[in-house]
Amino acid sequence: MVVTGTDAGVGKTIATAAIAVAAQAAGLRVAVVKPAQTGEPSDVDIVRLLAAPETVRNLAAYPEPLSPLTAARIADVEPLELYTVVDAVRAEVDKHDVVLIEGAGGLLVPMGLRPSGEAWTMADLAVSLGAPAVVVARAGRGTLNHIALTLEALARRAVSAGVVLGAWPAEPELVHWSNLTDLVDNLVGVLPDGAGAMEPGVFGRSAPGWLTPSLYGVLDDWRAWAEDIN
Repeated sequence: MVVTGTDAGVGKTIATAAIAVAAQAAGLRVAVVKPAQTGEPSDVDIVRLLAAPETVRNLAAYPEPLSPLTAARIADVEPLELYTVVDAVRAEVDKHDVVLIEGAGGLLVPMGLRPSGEAWTMADLAVSLGAPAVVVARAGRGTLNHIALTLEALARRAVSAGVVLGAWPAEPELVHWSNLTDLVDNLVGVLPDGAGAMEPGVFGRSAPGWLTPSLYGVLDDWRAWAEDIN
């Protein structure tokens, strides 16, 4: 399962940790693979702290907080090759029930190079793996267009996808409720704002309640969820 987003900073790492927690609570063996880390803090360290999955792997790390392909060029190191990542993920698939692959930035950010010299993206990785996608997005103003564009790009590649809102505010406004209503057919989870700052034990107990059964959670009634947080 590829965890991507509409942009940088939308909550992909916390969503990845939450899915890992929920899957483990369901008795599944989980691996998390981060193809490329750019800048700090390390996303895999955050996932390890919050979710403690059986396996956590970071395939490449670059100092500058840029797109992975650009960060590799600036660091003067070889960029990630698409099939190196595919092989690494498939090796974990053989040993785990669930493998989560967390991207960098948005869906079409250049991650590395193919043998042909062309750039590849998380969309290309999802196609190569035959994997579904989780699109993490902001909850507020402007998110509907970003989500629609990302889902359209995935649909054109025949990649199935659901949406997780990465940071639901403690005091939602009309725009948040309106977006929730518009997105409900594609929605597979909503994470509370500040979830990443929770103590790991609290995070672990709470995460399944933020996700629907398609992401191994227990959230099965959006109306009841909305009433609970009011």
